[in-house]
Amino acid sequence: MQETFKQRLQRWGFSWAGLRDNRHGEWWVLAQMALIAAQALPPEPPLGNLGLPWPLALPITGAVVVVIGRASGAQGAFNLGDSFSPLPEPIPGAVLVTDGVYGRCRHPLYQSLLLISLGVALLLGSLLHLGLALKARREEQRLCLSHPEYAAYRQRTPAIIPHLPGLDWRTA
Repeated sequence: MQETFKQRLQRWGFSWAGLRDNRHGEWWVLAQMALIAAQALPPEPPLGNLGLPWPLALPITGAVVVVIGRASGAQGAFNLGDSFSPLPEPIPGAVLVTDGVYGRCRHPLYQSLLLISLGVALLLGSLLHLGLALKARREEQRLCLSHPEYAAYRQRTPAIIPHLPGLDWRTA
């Protein structure tokens, strides 16, 4: 039987109390949703107003990066299956997924959002679209508590983007 939206929210751990006190990271999800919605905003400041040329290769590259980001995000969500939750708090009893796209990156959904944000910034020529908040650090702490094998997985697998300082915290 297909679960209702309300049942799914409850399984993930969303609650009115959590929205008031952020007990499962609900505020992170709201902030992330606002940043995702901000991708629909027009470019700000328009680079044309700043006198900066925007070569055609940059919007084309941006469109390709957006497609790659969406594909990565779809693969990450698919690989998680029933373990998927938008909250940084893991679902109690959920299986730790370390294969598929999670064999290459511990946070492919964040990687996807970063790629999409970068792609939109290149596509539109917008500085505004580079901003993206991450809740991955809190998620890492909770996964270590929920899954003893997570520490070894964290040592061998990059967090978001391999070899990029600030986004490859394997020993953090």
